[in-house]
Amino acid sequence: MKNLAHLIIVIVLAAGLSACKVHYSFTGAAINPDVKTISIAYFPNRAPIVYPSLSQDITEKLKDKFISQTSLNMVNSDGDLSFEGEITGYETKPIAITGNNIADKASLNRLTVTINVRFVNSKVPKDNFETKFQAYEDYSSDKGLDEVEGELVPLILEKIIEDIFNRSVVNW
Repeated sequence: MKNLAHLIIVIVLAAGLSACKVHYSFTGAAINPDVKTISIAYFPNRAPIVYPSLSQDITEKLKDKFISQTSLNMVNSDGDLSFEGEITGYETKPIAITGNNIADKASLNRLTVTINVRFVNSKVPKDNFETKFQAYEDYSSDKGLDEVEGELVPLILEKIIEDIFNRSVVNW
């Protein structure tokens, strides 16, 4: 009789626990279990200065992040989660001035990229947002922008992609 009581308790606990829906992820993503698909539109470049591959790079890197870090299926449009936006800024400016006279010059320049993102979560509309994401990298003024872009742009995009991912699906 005692064994039967233990068996009933185990069955009830197992049945109760199996009804719970919890989504764990090693990436920190907390995605509602009803969310199955994601769509990411092309991010056109509307910045005054255009880096030729930036639109393609940001769009593909964002897709890669979600494919590799979640179990969501990529669809062309109307995903449960959807992203669209545009590149609004791509600029370089001096940040560290050396000297103390009229011939002062910058010892460092800063390349900054700004992207406007519209995020829609059709399953949890309170998570929707429109936000500008911005990141930068500094470089020596001894080098021209054309010399460092190929190295700096991927670093900047990595930061922006991480920020977009965290803002949209990581609830920290």
